Amino acid sequence: MDKCIAVIPARGGSKRIPRKNIKDFFGKPLITYSIELALKSKLFDKVIVSTDDEEIANIAKNSGAEVPFLRPKELSDDFTVTNDVINHTLKHLNDKDEQYDYVCTIYATAPLLQLEYLKKGYNKLKDSDAINSFSSTSMPFPIQRAFTLNAEGRCRMFVPENYNIRSQDLEEVYQDAGQFYWKKLDKNSKKVMFSQDSIPIIIPRHLVQDIDTLEDWYRAELIYKALQDTKNI
Repeated sequence: MDKCIAVIPARGGSKRIPRKNIKDFFGKPLITYSIELALKSKLFDKVIVSTDDEEIANIAKNSGAEVPFLRPKELSDDFTVTNDVINHTLKHLNDKDEQYDYVCTIYATAPLLQLEYLKKGYNKLKDSDAINSFSSTSMPFPIQRAFTLNAEGRCRMFVPENYNIRSQDLEEVYQDAGQFYWKKLDKNSKKVMFSQDSIPIIIPRHLVQDIDTLEDWYRAELIYKALQDTKNI
């Protein structure tokens, strides 16, 4: 039987939303939603939170996760990439002779994540020759007609020839939903996540909201409340 581990990265130094990972979200610290869903899924032998922060560690433990170490400072700054955090956790486990077949990174800022998509990511991956599966969603507007601003604050289209093409005639495009990332540990790939080695798990846009700014936070609250209200009808 496959051995799976969930790793939830949660450093304490969020700048745009201070203490974001443990900020109250409808009565619970934000990270608690990810921990509880991972535990509820019954997919994982362990649910580990990787953090450099004592308060986050205590909240994670009280929510049911394991915190076997405090992450070193050199892996907790603004430039640390998630892959380094995951590899640090896997090395810690390997040093204890703990081996796993799959690792799933679940972000601490994913209160909208639904169990069915987390499970779908695992099932799709294990029944394929792919190396990764990850949460994704469709773009709300064709990126082929996107524009930026020049030095004078005027529009500059990235691809001007698409201006007169109807949006329904342009190819649909997808983006990372920032919720979860499954990976097989017996295979390696030099390709980026968004490549032939990965299976995107498409999630409806109304279940996706990245949380980086206060505006994002308010949108996530509105979506979450609407979902809860719908369930109570």
